Amino acid sequence: MKDWLRFSVAFWHTFRGTGGDPFGAATKNWPWEDGTNSLAMAKRRMKAHFEFMEKLGVERWCFHDRDIAPDGKTLAETNANLDEIVELAKQLQSETNIKPLWGTAQLFMHPRYMHGAATSPEVKVYAYAAAQVKKALEVTHYLGGENYVFWGGREGYQTLLNTDMKRELEHLANFLQAAVNHKKKIGFNGTLLIEPKPQEPTKHQYDWDVATTFSFLQKFGLTGEFKINVECNHATLSGHSCHHELETARINDILGNIDANTGDPQVGWDTDEFLTDISEATLIMSSVVKNDGLAPGGFNFDAKLRRESTDVEDLFIAHISGMDTMARGLRNVAKLIEDGSLDELVRKRYQSFDTEIGAMIEAGKGDFETLEKKVLEWGEPTVPSGKQELAEMLFQSAL
Repeated sequence: MKDWLRFSVAFWHTFRGTGGDPFGAATKNWPWEDGTNSLAMAKRRMKAHFEFMEKLGVERWCFHDRDIAPDGKTLAETNANLDEIVELAKQLQSETNIKPLWGTAQLFMHPRYMHGAATSPEVKVYAYAAAQVKKALEVTHYLGGENYVFWGGREGYQTLLNTDMKRELEHLANFLQAAVNHKKKIGFNGTLLIEPKPQEPTKHQYDWDVATTFSFLQKFGLTGEFKINVECNHATLSGHSCHHELETARINDILGNIDANTGDPQVGWDTDEFLTDISEATLIMSSVVKNDGLAPGGFNFDAKLRRESTDVEDLFIAHISGMDTMARGLRNVAKLIEDGSLDELVRKRYQSFDTEIGAMIEAGKGDFETLEKKVLEWGEPTVPSGKQELAEMLFQSAL
């Protein structure tokens, strides 16, 4: 089970989440926080983070560069701050069995990125983003990270009236290719991941969903270099189920990681809640098992406590419930596989293609003339039931 469920704690939600929202101030007064954004505070926070993971028994963590270390007045000063915190993280990792599942650069919060990073119309901003990703890749590599993620929170547009979409997409592709080149230059063997999201904070993001992102990768010749980090809440924001997005990634051999969270179906934004729905977890794990696992990817809990949850123990409860839910999902999938009834239902549904004519079609040799002759020979087809209700019953029986 440990090999299937490679869990990770998200530093940003767990240790930088304050409970603040557009309508109210911070609600979480964690005992390790002193209210400053100093290097000393960053070090104390990092130590608390590792203590939390040790108590939880989780061996991986994920981070944004700017979450773990404060900005300086210049890029050089910012990088020096990051280096100091990374050395502490390296030391704490050596004392534990903990390492990064992935790292990433935060390219959306600072005002310089208000028009985007790799898609900014300002070349100096593009260059700054490149420098930031260069450093974040190097830091992730230094810490032994297994993957590196690109989430383009502002790689999109608010209106097409002032946007050259073609040029922005080409800039984004060039940026990602440069990242591939630098990854190889520094000897980083981890997987590069792209995390799709349809909107928020922009009106429209270029990596809307898995299919859109895969199309982008195909167009610009990047399919062999990137896989997908599917976030379940982002899936529902794009109008899909998480299962749909996972299957779209899986059948195209680009499923690399899962941000295990969920949204509230009654609201239209990214609520980043811990996933505790057993049915949803079972569907997710069915894709993971069919994918032969996620390694070197895993399950990152990109989820935050509710604003009203203010006890330290709530951090433990949330992560434990999330882990238990995914574990139960995995056990349910094992039941479904051992029973075999659902797999047999699917097999029978397509068994007409297990014939000579079906094999010819699937081999790409089903020309229209031959198929027309067969129809004239067969007459009107008899169409069997889809058995959806039976499929749902078989699935529910495993829960």
